[in-house]
Amino acid sequence: MKRPRPVLAAALLAGVLALASCAYTVSLDAAADAESPLCANASVRLPETIGDLERRWTDAQATGAWGVPTAVVCSCGLQPPAPTTLQCVTIGGVDWIVDETDTPNLRLTTYGREPAAQAYIDTTVVSADEVLGVLSTAVQQLPATGECTAPDVETGQQDAPTAVDGDGR
Repeated sequence: MKRPRPVLAAALLAGVLALASCAYTVSLDAAADAESPLCANASVRLPETIGDLERRWTDAQATGAWGVPTAVVCSCGLQPPAPTTLQCVTIGGVDWIVDETDTPNLRLTTYGREPAAQAYIDTTVVSADEVLGVLSTAVQQLPATGECTAPDVETGQQDAPTAVDGDGR
């Protein structure tokens, strides 16, 4: 029995569209405080592109992903990190703790922002400086509660984060 061509074409098109939409959605877990209005305020400011990487759909609140395959993931709503001896850098007015455990991928978590945000970056695809420079505009929306201290030039140690008074200064 022959099927009418328009029905077959419509079914084929629906299947292709369904597969295409699934292929570009990045599956992520939302952070514990992702529902915070502060994260919503930051999330709506996430960029459509980072360098040559286009933003992709995600299935978790307060997240963003860029690149095919995914090279950058950002999430908001994490618990703020405690002071640490890990390197702390300031880019675009935002302090970031640098975790190089998974090199060449970097995990960078805001320090002195509540709730905290985190970026996971494949540095073989895009530089961390470029990513953080762009993401900092959105992350600046999160209230500042601490800051990195200046590096100890004499000992050559990296910046270490410290807590500050409630006004973030």
